[in-house]
Amino acid sequence: MTEATRRERLRAETEREIRQAARALLVERGRDAVTLRAIARELGITAPALYRYYDSHDALLRQLCDDICADMANVLYADLAADTSGQVGCQVRAVCRSFRRWALAHPQEFALVFASPRDPLGADQFGSVFLQLAGRLIASNLVAKHADDVVPEVLHEDLARFQQVLMDAVSVHGVTVEDDVLNLGKIYHVVQSWVRLYGHVALEVFGRFPFAVSNPEPMFDSMLDQMLSDIGFQEGDSTETRAL
Repeated sequence: MTEATRRERLRAETEREIRQAARALLVERGRDAVTLRAIARELGITAPALYRYYDSHDALLRQLCDDICADMANVLYADLAADTSGQVGCQVRAVCRSFRRWALAHPQEFALVFASPRDPLGADQFGSVFLQLAGRLIASNLVAKHADDVVPEVLHEDLARFQQVLMDAVSVHGVTVEDDVLNLGKIYHVVQSWVRLYGHVALEVFGRFPFAVSNPEPMFDSMLDQMLSDIGFQEGDSTETRAL
């Protein structure tokens, strides 16, 4: 092993140790506890030494978000692969339920990624994960009942930008989608569905339901049923029979 290779390996190991210490602090004590001073104390080094590995505290938090989103993606992919029904609705439910379970099991990581007091640090990372999982299914299986004229005009510009993002994500899977297939009406309902999904999960994770619910899971499942119906999935739809 050359000296340069040895230095690179040691640097990579130190970076992993820094992120592991940061995540342990996050899980045990929350975001406010993840300071450079605290991380340095855990590793037995000085806080200024951390700047040799990360330019700033925010840079470290963003890398931590990457790690968290990668772990979450592995969980979502595994749960999606475990569904062998061949039915799109079942696959979407599997992903949504997996997201809820992960969030409830990792409240501090969820809060860092989705509820930053400033910018949502993990928005782009999670958006990429969610689109990779759901984009192809959405593009291939949404029925054509959603017309552009149901979309409030004030939202057209924003939704048009997201339309391109979703089309690009779908193309990664080798699926080409025309604008009239994945129109603004469909995009509008997809965005509404994400808001409902995230809203329910966030309220549950943060204990902020507006009334006492002893078991939110049936409410969550009912919301998924309504959400899928609104988007256009029908019971029995399969990835084989509804593919583009």
